[in-house]
Amino acid sequence: MTEASSISDRLNQLKTALPEHVTLVAVSKTKPVELLQAALDAGQVDLGENRVQEMNAKAEHFDGQPVRWHHIGHLQTNKVKQAIRHAHLIHAVDSNRLLAEIDKRSKNAGLRSRVLLQLHIAQEAQKHGMTEAELDAILNAIESAPLQHTEICGLMGMATFTDDAAQVRSEFRSLRTLFDRYNPGHWNTCSMGMSGDWRIAVDEGSTLVRVGSAIFGSR
Repeated sequence: MTEASSISDRLNQLKTALPEHVTLVAVSKTKPVELLQAALDAGQVDLGENRVQEMNAKAEHFDGQPVRWHHIGHLQTNKVKQAIRHAHLIHAVDSNRLLAEIDKRSKNAGLRSRVLLQLHIAQEAQKHGMTEAELDAILNAIESAPLQHTEICGLMGMATFTDDAAQVRSEFRSLRTLFDRYNPGHWNTCSMGMSGDWRIAVDEGSTLVRVGSAIFGSR
C-alpha cells in the first residue's frame, strides 16, 4: 500500500467514525506537499498549520484548490499581518492584545478574519490560553466596542497530555460548559480533541477536532 492510499484510508476511517456535525482538521504541519495532496485527493479540505510562513507557502503552492487553511499554533502579534492572508480560521487567540491586532490588521487589509478564543483548561502551565475571568472581560469589552473586521466563532482548548482519561474528560467538559455559558447564540465551534483524545472530546461536545499523526503518521 502506498503512503497516499494509507492517508486516504485513515481519513475515510476517521470521517466514518466522526458525527456529521464535527469538522475534521487534518494537521499537516511539517508534512511535505505530496502528502497534503494525497489528503486533498481523498476529499479533505481543512488543513492545519502552526507556522505562518509554512502555511502561506503551502497556500500559494495549492492556490486554486479548495483548501481551508487553519492556523492552529500560538500566533505572535508580529505575525498577524501575514497570517490573515490565507487563514480560514485562526484557532489560538489567547489575549485581548492579539485579538485587537487581528482586527486592526484585518481592517487595514480589507478582510474579515474568523477566530477562536483559546481557554487554558489543562493542568500544564506551558499550554497557552486565557482564564474564564479574562474571557469574560474580553466579551464584555466587545459588547461596548464591537469588533469591526473579526468574527469570534467559538472557543478552543487543549487537554493535559496524560493517560488519565477521566482528567481529560473533565477538562473537555469544562470547556464545553464555558462554551454553552458564554455563547452569544452565533458561535458554532467548540474545538477540542486531537489524535489521542478526539473520541473523548466528541463525547463531551466538540464540534471540531484536529488530527495529525492518526492521518499522516508520526512526525
